[in-house]
Amino acid sequence: MSYLRFFKPIFIFYFVLLLLFSLCRFGLLLWLNQRIQGADLSALISGGLRVDLSSSAYLSIPILLLSFIYFYSDIKFKPYICYLVKYYSVVVITLVILIEAATPAFISQYDIRPNRLFVEYLIYPKEVFSMLLSGHLVSLISSLMLSVFAFYMAKKWIPKLAEQQSTHNALFSFFTLAILFILCVLARGTTGPRPLNPALVYFSEDSLVNSLVLNSPYSVAFALKSLRNEKSSNQLYGNMPRQEIIDTVRSSSYRTNFYNEQIPTLAENKPYQTQQKKNLVIILEESLGARFVKTLGGSGITPELDKLYQQGWGFDNLYATGTRSVRGIEAVVTGFLPSPSRSVVKLSKSQRHFFTLAELLAQSGYHTQFIYGGESHFDNMKSFFLGNGFNQVIDFDDINKPEFVASWGVSDEDLFTQADQELTKLANIHQPFFSLIFTSSNHDPFEIPQGKVVLDDSYQTDKPKRDLAIKYADYALGQFIDKAKSSEYWHNTVFLVVADHDVRVYGSEPVPIKSFHIPAVILNTDFDKTRDARLVSQIDLPVTLLSLIGLETATPMTGFDLTQQYPVERAMMQYYDNFAYLENNQAVVLMPGGKTSFWDYDLASKKQTQLLPLMNNQQQQLHHKALAHVLFSSLAYQNQLYRLNAK
Repeated sequence: MSYLRFFKPIFIFYFVLLLLFSLCRFGLLLWLNQRIQGADLSALISGGLRVDLSSSAYLSIPILLLSFIYFYSDIKFKPYICYLVKYYSVVVITLVILIEAATPAFISQYDIRPNRLFVEYLIYPKEVFSMLLSGHLVSLISSLMLSVFAFYMAKKWIPKLAEQQSTHNALFSFFTLAILFILCVLARGTTGPRPLNPALVYFSEDSLVNSLVLNSPYSVAFALKSLRNEKSSNQLYGNMPRQEIIDTVRSSSYRTNFYNEQIPTLAENKPYQTQQKKNLVIILEESLGARFVKTLGGSGITPELDKLYQQGWGFDNLYATGTRSVRGIEAVVTGFLPSPSRSVVKLSKSQRHFFTLAELLAQSGYHTQFIYGGESHFDNMKSFFLGNGFNQVIDFDDINKPEFVASWGVSDEDLFTQADQELTKLANIHQPFFSLIFTSSNHDPFEIPQGKVVLDDSYQTDKPKRDLAIKYADYALGQFIDKAKSSEYWHNTVFLVVADHDVRVYGSEPVPIKSFHIPAVILNTDFDKTRDARLVSQIDLPVTLLSLIGLETATPMTGFDLTQQYPVERAMMQYYDNFAYLENNQAVVLMPGGKTSFWDYDLASKKQTQLLPLMNNQQQQLHHKALAHVLFSSLAYQNQLYRLNAK
């Protein structure tokens, strides 16, 4: 078994890391025992082990690959590879100890494990070192001493690669591939379609408790990975003075009395009614474009939604802000402007203290919940929601006896059955509530229960499976609304049914505006049996909902309250790196490198025609507004200006 002896360094390295991660977490749990009382320790420990197994495997794979190279390399290179393996192990163990040793001080300061802030501070060594010397000298010295000790011990006890002749290559290759396979499985951390990520192991409303499930090197590494996706608007589209950005966005929102310069768009919203707080239910329909809705000129496979358009406040010209579910969530739940970066649902700086309807309503005494038929860790939804005001997350594991389970979770019927049960419970406790219900049946691969719906023989389509799923999703929605109307919770509850985005965005235009056209209906208000032909954006919906449920409070949202009339109508859309600002029937599209194009867009025909870039006064104003809004989203996110309270 000489080959196993050859792999001894990797085995020792792996289990040393695993032991270090576990001991450090155990020490933090002892230190923070008062804070974690009431937390699910089994979830914390099992999730922590999962993360530690994955982290140790990732860090061990380079040693295995170097060992493989060593075995087949020329004899004169073998000593160098031996030293590389040795000192890779020593350096990694030392860095792990350093980051974990710095963790208690970081938690004391920021109430969370080292994250992106830990990384960002590295570019300010002078200021950071001064801060450590002034306020954290003991922590600094102890961390350095532990790191030096770790370096010495690792250098002494981590063995070198055993000498091995390059014979019986097939057997050695087999052992290497077997170990590599095991490490890759452990590193991936899950057998699901997506690899391990923090949201997969998060379970608590407390961000600190969630961060304890991670180990600190993993937390820092994930922050580094996330940083690569945070594109800056000014690098793509150009610059504008900060105050000019803020002034333009403020004036374009047609609100007044901005009284907090630390939160530049924070202003009072005067509600439509103030007699009584109403409950709020938002049903976010997966991938439902207006082109399928007969009322909106579509193919006519959503008869239930067509009925709702006749009953409620239906929007004929509502446009999504993006092409992903998280972008729709961002717009409907936070009212935040779209940007070329990822949705704030996934970005690290917005995981706490970022404005959401849930945070505002929770502070106003509402119970807030998210109900989803799949795994809520997908797209970091669970982490974002728990960190920003949602009291409760109900997902796949909480669905009671689902009748049909697809790739993305339970069927929409099962989801709505659970939602009805949850809303009934909330109605019985006589506490105002906000529930966000997110469907998934209309998602590729479009798996639905058999025999529920059929397409008419006369219906022509090249995507029958997709369209059948759309019709099924519409059927499930209709069943739920009919049941809700006879329920106790229907009374005094405002319902919004809205798509997150269209099922597909296509077109040769830099932003194919018609592909952002989606349906939305508000039910159970004074505006029932109303058809609204105005150009409307998804970001207008949360502002309008607050007005309808009677909440008089300040928010940083810049959308329009659609219970009122405004001098202009406008919508904003992000399509990869291109940003469109549509006002009335004129659009400007900002593209990377400062490129700009102007378009005429007819709301009735959905025809988009390119205009000559004359840069007359109208086009200049349109370009100025577009640039200010897309720059504001980056400015507000990066500087954490989109929140309820000043820090």
